[in-house]
Amino acid sequence: MIDKDSLPCNKPKRTPDHPKKSHVVKACYNGTEKIIRFGEQGAKTAGKPKEGESDKMKKKRASFKDRHGKNIAKGKSSAAFWSDKIKW
Repeated sequence: MIDKDSLPCNKPKRTPDHPKKSHVVKACYNGTEKIIRFGEQGAKTAGKPKEGESDKMKKKRASFKDRHGKNIAKGKSSAAFWSDKIKW
């Protein structure tokens, strides 16, 4: 169990022992704190753009951002925002 008080605000942390989610973050915004778990455990995400990146990875990244664009726009209160920032 994650102790909400021990986590720093807006600093994602890997959770290798969690059965489904790869990261957790205590999202702090507008005076509220919320624990958000995000990212599929063991997923092969595109990562940060790299020079000479394959077209397949570019399309994979663009597809994720198109599919989750509305939720990413919600900001720190959504798992999609954190997944986009950390994993894509």
